[in-house]
Amino acid sequence: MFNRETYIGRRQQLTQKISNGIILLLGNGDSPMNYADNSYYFRQDSSFLYFFGLDFQNLAGVIDVDSGEVIIFGNDVDIEDVIWMGPQIALREKASQVGVLKTEPFKNLQDRIEKAISSGRKVHFLPPYRAENKLLLSDLLGISVSKLKAYSSVELIKSIISLRSVKEEQEISEIRKACAVGYQMHVTAMKMARAGVWEQTIAGTIEGIANSGGGMVSFPVILSQNGETLHNHDHSKTLQNGRLLLVDAGAELGSHYASDFTRTVPVSGKFTPKQREIYEIVLAANNRGRELTKPGSTYLSVHLAAAEVIASGLKAIGLMKGDVHDAVRNGAHALFMPHGLGHMLGLDVHDMEDLGQIYVGYDDEIRPVDQFGTAYLRMGRKLQPGFVITNEPGIYFIPALIEKWKAEKINTDFINFDRLADYLDFGGIRLEDDILITESGCEIIGDRIPVTPDEIEEVMR
Repeated sequence: MFNRETYIGRRQQLTQKISNGIILLLGNGDSPMNYADNSYYFRQDSSFLYFFGLDFQNLAGVIDVDSGEVIIFGNDVDIEDVIWMGPQIALREKASQVGVLKTEPFKNLQDRIEKAISSGRKVHFLPPYRAENKLLLSDLLGISVSKLKAYSSVELIKSIISLRSVKEEQEISEIRKACAVGYQMHVTAMKMARAGVWEQTIAGTIEGIANSGGGMVSFPVILSQNGETLHNHDHSKTLQNGRLLLVDAGAELGSHYASDFTRTVPVSGKFTPKQREIYEIVLAANNRGRELTKPGSTYLSVHLAAAEVIASGLKAIGLMKGDVHDAVRNGAHALFMPHGLGHMLGLDVHDMEDLGQIYVGYDDEIRPVDQFGTAYLRMGRKLQPGFVITNEPGIYFIPALIEKWKAEKINTDFINFDRLADYLDFGGIRLEDDILITESGCEIIGDRIPVTPDEIEEVMR
């Protein structure tokens, strides 16, 4: 939690962006894992955290745009809660810590919303992603669950994105701490990557590092010697010499600010010539992407430039052919990198994705590209100082996708399919850094995790 002036200022800025009505921001409650009293680890809603800062269950915040009144709705604990949880701070005291002077029991929220609706006032709410909040909103607003997203406030969505996109200095400081924990996770994974080691042993170890850093992992660990599967959460394999281990993992602090890194290392501790050749192409794409990342540039253009580096490198070793610009224009590179270059990072590892990626990653000028691969780019808009984004190019040899394109004769002018037969068991390589957009360019947040082949081999040695 930051100081109370932070939350007061954020709520005031939000109010100034909304024309009229009331703003309803729901916190999260506990979600049962297999029965009511055995819940998943509690995670507060990020937008509620951003404006109200309270990391407790079953709260809602209401901001009256017209009067300026701010209320937190929630319930104080009873003696049974104290028995199981120990003494608790009163809701009024918690609210005062974030500059809110008025609290009411949660049951009063229904009356407040009904009065606003009966008076013809607009109730601004965000698209819910939790089943419990979908049901609650449906009851509060009289809107069927299936229509809640359609009735959510685009004005509120865009206003929140405009505020949360540009990170404050104190937010950047928290992200740096999360990156430092992420650094430890990845270096530990490099040192553990040996033939005969169970993938889950490494995944569990680095998850423990995230937990010991005061929070948890920022997303379920992706760790596999089958790195061609982009989001591989199967940790059941035993590492084998000659394979590559891809680790995509990050930490989330107790403040909930996140990091997100990917490194790929040789299980044997030393890259083969073939592995190093592909690795150097991905590293060149990563470095080129960072060079082009600066205020005023669109991340779509940076993505396409990184794709050209990949196409050029693959052409140089005989896996692609033809004009590189034409190859990228036709999406031929997406056989090897069927995803986008990066995404926003902050309180969410895919920051604000619950608000709608079309609003987070794009704007009226830059729209998504309807082409396989590039269509998955989460962040394409013009960059501004204070944005925090990821830079994560990759090259993957996905047998099913290669066979499909070959059979359907897709991009045969740019791909040497016969040469790809020697790479069907290669796996995949992804290299990801977390980037802060500065006034003049960008910088990697924190110490860069070892990334050159020589650096990685030295750590593993």
